[in-house]
Amino acid sequence: MIIFPAIDIKDNKCVRLTQGKFDQMNIYSGNPVEVAKLWEALGAQYIHLVDLDGAKNEARVNKKTIENIINCVKIPVQIGGGIRSLERASQLIETGAQRIILGTVAVTEKELTKTIAGKYPGRVAVSVDAVNGKAALKGWTELSTVDVMDICSFMEEIGIKTLIYTDILMDGMLSGPNFGEYERISNSTNLEIIASGGVTTLEDLKKLNQMNMYGAIVGKSLYDKRINLKEALECLRNE
Repeated sequence: MIIFPAIDIKDNKCVRLTQGKFDQMNIYSGNPVEVAKLWEALGAQYIHLVDLDGAKNEARVNKKTIENIINCVKIPVQIGGGIRSLERASQLIETGAQRIILGTVAVTEKELTKTIAGKYPGRVAVSVDAVNGKAALKGWTELSTVDVMDICSFMEEIGIKTLIYTDILMDGMLSGPNFGEYERISNSTNLEIIASGGVTTLEDLKKLNQMNMYGAIVGKSLYDKRINLKEALECLRNE
């Protein structure tokens, strides 16, 4: 299982939100590039990057920081946040992102999602952020009535194989992941699932690994030093 250290960027700073709320934000670093270099030095295989300004209002204030992160590390970077056009998807791929993450458009613009997936096979993931099994949109600022399983079916239909699933109610709460939901999706689809939201302890990572998750995104627990990345990577290698 791949551990994806999360770097969420707002106003060119490395931050973490609680339950996706912009008014509950902690700033962890004024230099996200150095944070990315640190995770790489500790052995990370992949960086998970989120442009929060892009997710909220499609602003491009973090453009240079994103480019610098992608160019300054040798490990692959996946990035999401405000990718709502083929042009934006192409820009990020051309900048060097290994994988782009679609969120809102996978729910609201299926033809566009299909077009992007067709142009960049194997390099597109869908991020489903949900409350009680229903998808949230536009950087978690809007709740929809769309069921998570309907999105999963659509992904399989158009050839997107990687799902990033975040239970918003767990995110940033340091209370553990929603294991039951991951098991439900895993048993119902053939998708590669990246667990996100609530990953708090080494035991959480070990359990997700035993469930054969493709990956786990770790954010707040790394920044608050509840999980030691080097130790976690070593532990999973030895399982």
